[in-house]
Amino acid sequence: MSRINKILEENKKLLSVFFTAGFPKLNDTEVIIKSLESSGVDFLEVGLPYSDPLADGPTIQHSSSVALENGINLDIIFNQLEALKNSVKIPLVLMGYLNQVIKYGEEKFCQKCKDCGIETVIIPDLPMIEYESHYQQLFTNYGISNVFLITPQTSEERIRKIDKITNAFIYVVASSSITGAKGEISSKQIAYFERIQKMNLKSTLIAGFGISNKSTFNTACEYMNGAIIGSAFINFLQEKETNSIFNFVDEILN
Repeated sequence: MSRINKILEENKKLLSVFFTAGFPKLNDTEVIIKSLESSGVDFLEVGLPYSDPLADGPTIQHSSSVALENGINLDIIFNQLEALKNSVKIPLVLMGYLNQVIKYGEEKFCQKCKDCGIETVIIPDLPMIEYESHYQQLFTNYGISNVFLITPQTSEERIRKIDKITNAFIYVVASSSITGAKGEISSKQIAYFERIQKMNLKSTLIAGFGISNKSTFNTACEYMNGAIIGSAFINFLQEKETNSIFNFVDEILN
């Protein structure tokens, strides 16, 4: 069983944190990952900086711009992650875009993931038809699980199909908008969570988009198995030193 699946089976509110590789400084990856692991985060989402993101809000877009200006690229990211392979046990999920995979080389990308111990990827713009006809077998060959996203507009038919082919978790996008902190979770979002909850899906459900603090995390976890915090953490990294990451996580979990 993969590390991510072992974590997903735990009977607890799962906390994942997103950060952009190469931000705020080129070589901050190691300290960020190790600090988040020791702070009690369950798994991490490592963002691959990209110049033309699909749904990232201004905060994450800015972090990608800074990382690219710092000189980050996929080779550097993979080298950083491989260097941590034997010292870090927390599951790492790569979040990037299909063009990055194609440009880098599909087989090369998958081999690098395997070399780094990466077992899960999120590629939001990967069409399901492309996944089924090509990437599903490719990822299987390298022991990689793909995470699909669902939104309030996703049909029940598609949700159930995603549930059937999912072997990691389903990313439940909490709102039909870009990433970023948005205040408290609305009654409309809660109704959406309740609708998904009542479908009794087999997959672990992890909420994201607009989860920014203890209150929104706990509310999401009343209906989902866990939640991902992204923009709020990126904002934290812009304002604080990396040695205070424990305080960020502690405010959410305790």
